Amino acid sequence: MRPRSLYAGPMTTTDAIAAPVAPPSPTALSWSVDNCTLGRAMAILGERWTVVVLREVFLGVRRFDDIRRHAGVPRQVLTTRLATLVEEGLLQRVPYRESGTRTRHEYRLTAKGLELQPILLAITQWGDRHLADPDGPPTTFVHRECEQPVHVEVHCAAGHHVDDPRQVATRPGPGVKAFTET
Repeated sequence: MRPRSLYAGPMTTTDAIAAPVAPPSPTALSWSVDNCTLGRAMAILGERWTVVVLREVFLGVRRFDDIRRHAGVPRQVLTTRLATLVEEGLLQRVPYRESGTRTRHEYRLTAKGLELQPILLAITQWGDRHLADPDGPPTTFVHRECEQPVHVEVHCAAGHHVDDPRQVATRPGPGVKAFTET
């Protein structure tokens, strides 16, 4: 392609094809993320120990000392994370008492907490694929009825399997607010 000078005359079709074109701006730049539900969810779940505590409870480890020992969570961190998960309605405290001891509490998933299972399974699935030891992942998840492995898939409301992330588009939802620079 020949370089164009300022006095080369009108632009030809060939010149127009080669002219650099700025990519279009993402449409997401037109709406605000101040009320983003992903951001709000990560404000609760985004700290490493929070997900580790949830993992333990999903695995059936429900008592404070058991969680602390099994996961290696520092005592004060565990106290704070459990309080947050209870406050957010993901866990509930259930009293128990062993003979000859004071009443203590164990932590159980609420319905809201149980809804996190597909998310944790998806993260585990990604970790198994990209971060497992050479021998394989340390745990597997199976369907209780048939013992077959469980995995997470994405489907649209019409039932189509979405296997390529590039097949998913973002659209403004009912709670969208216009983006304004501050």
